[in-house]
Amino acid sequence: METISTIRRNHKGSYIAAFALIVFLGLVILLEQLIRPTDSMAMLLTVMEKGSIYALLAVSMNLVNGFTGLFGLGQAGFMLIGAYTYGIFTIPLADRANVYRYYDSAVNISFPEVLSNFLGGPGILLGVIIAIILAGAVSAGLAFLVGLPVLRLKSDYLAIATLGFAEIIRALFQWDKFGPVTNGSNPLKSYVRLNAFRLDIGGLHLTLAAFFTVFMAAVCVGIIALLINSSYGRAFKAIREDEVAAEAMGINLYKHKQLSFCISSAFAGVGGAMLAIFASTVQANNFKAATTYEILLIVVLGGLGSVTGSVIASFLYITASEWLLRGLDNGSFLGVSAPGIFRNGFRLVVFSVIIMAVVLFFRRGIMGNRELPDVLAYLKRKLFGRAKVGQGNG
Repeated sequence: METISTIRRNHKGSYIAAFALIVFLGLVILLEQLIRPTDSMAMLLTVMEKGSIYALLAVSMNLVNGFTGLFGLGQAGFMLIGAYTYGIFTIPLADRANVYRYYDSAVNISFPEVLSNFLGGPGILLGVIIAIILAGAVSAGLAFLVGLPVLRLKSDYLAIATLGFAEIIRALFQWDKFGPVTNGSNPLKSYVRLNAFRLDIGGLHLTLAAFFTVFMAAVCVGIIALLINSSYGRAFKAIREDEVAAEAMGINLYKHKQLSFCISSAFAGVGGAMLAIFASTVQANNFKAATTYEILLIVVLGGLGSVTGSVIASFLYITASEWLLRGLDNGSFLGVSAPGIFRNGFRLVVFSVIIMAVVLFFRRGIMGNRELPDVLAYLKRKLFGRAKVGQGNG
């Protein structure tokens, strides 16, 4: 049972996190207006956008694997569903014939286009948000159907079943029979992307692509955090610790497992939709099992059962893999040119070594199962506790 001091610490940590998020969003808007695509720091915006998306995907996977204790590996499948749902319902009607070259498109509606006809510019943004929500709803609906049989399984069997589901979905989306909907093995393109998010205020033109991505990811992560700190979240943790004891306390195991699985899948679908917005095309072959392992790696690095850890690990992972170590594939790194050593693929070798080092020194991940309020309380004890001791000795 939570003590009053714990509740107060959590509330204080929430206020600090909210303040930090507001400051960070303001910084994102400022940097997005100052940094041009041709600048050397343009990769910073990419890290912010992709890091935010991966943070959402990692937190959604942590909800099942870290907080509920289920070993699910179907993340890539639900990301695929979300990405395709977003792409299908945001392609303009005029471009569908060019996208569906070998099929007659079965879906002839574009939410941003329809709403923009009624509301103008804001209609595009509203249509995008509706498509993202639909992506999450479709993923959750399919997760409910998949969960009916597979959530009766445990441990490795559940992992194999969910991983098999993801591979089946990837194969079905490339099947010619579903071509009028998914475009078969051909990519979806020409849908609404991040470069469409601009705001004109008088003579001021604001680019809000990175802001939109960070804001949407922050809202989704915040919802998951609220869920984890609710009575349902405590039930998830009880199932993780001991299913027999949880059931003895009156917790419906299957109901709560299904709820956790569906919510996690819904946000995985939202993350897939945002990944589609970030990318230029959507193709089923890009959502392989390696994508799930990548997200799982971030969850383990951050710490199973830590939302803060998943967010921090996501940005560290994207910063290292997409930016800092990129030069290793191009023949130079940190001003050192060695084409004979630094060649294509060497970045993954170095990155693997770094990951092994982190795992060796942080057995439970960067944060373990701690959250931001726990870290702040620890720092407060270290800093102010010593000061008080020093004053007393004086």
